[in-house]
Amino acid sequence: MTGTEAKLVVVVLDGLRYDAARKYLGYIEHLVEQGEAACYQVQSQLPSLSRPLYEVLLTGTPAAKNGITANHIARLSYERSVFQLAVGAGLRTAAAAYHWVSELYNSAPFNPVTDRHQHDEGKPIQHGIFYYEDHYPDSHLFSDAEHLRLAYDPHFLYIHSMNIDDMGHKHGGESKQYEGAVRVVDGMLATLVPLWRSQGYQVVVTSDHGMNAMGQHGGTEPEERNVPLYVFGELPIPASMLDDARGLSQLLLAPLMCHYLGIKPSEAMVKWD
Repeated sequence: MTGTEAKLVVVVLDGLRYDAARKYLGYIEHLVEQGEAACYQVQSQLPSLSRPLYEVLLTGTPAAKNGITANHIARLSYERSVFQLAVGAGLRTAAAAYHWVSELYNSAPFNPVTDRHQHDEGKPIQHGIFYYEDHYPDSHLFSDAEHLRLAYDPHFLYIHSMNIDDMGHKHGGESKQYEGAVRVVDGMLATLVPLWRSQGYQVVVTSDHGMNAMGQHGGTEPEERNVPLYVFGELPIPASMLDDARGLSQLLLAPLMCHYLGIKPSEAMVKWD
């Protein structure tokens, strides 16, 4: 695909652990059964915390290099993100996401009065609707994303939901509330994924980190690190990079997005032949 033809929707379901995805995302798993999608296990980078992993997902660089080593580090990224690369290639970008994404790529600190709605073609995220409360309903978030898609026709639309993570912290990663949040998102995806696909979008669904039974993440436990990656069509990663024991490295996600958008990855991103 060429950059002008390629369109990509990336959905990041914050806090969704791999085993919960395989058990509770019934519609997405239906697509896997039908051969229309594939699911891979991804091992998140460390620390398995949100802000550091937003930076990993969108720049393909580890915390030791990019300096976003903890949630409290609120500053613009020093790395080249997929948003910047897309804009540099003449593509339109948009995001419906938690405000930390805005702080990494558009402006920091986030001002909830002035920064919730952003429209500036000179910014990496040209069109953005950003929320700042963890319980902001995922239903509203996906409506925000659809508004951006229909109004601005972005080539790259980034959607980042928070309710699964919120329920995990409040009730634990093996609670009925956590499970319920996963099932609710699956219903939303059951409406939107067929629509996106019918209109020519590639779709990627993944997560930043998992959640343990105590409602925590940040450490090295598999429940905190193992997350899903759902893709439609090819996965352009050589078999040599697939690790059956640990799964895909999360550092591959940013260059994967670049591949689907038809743009050149940054020099800092992992390369493959």
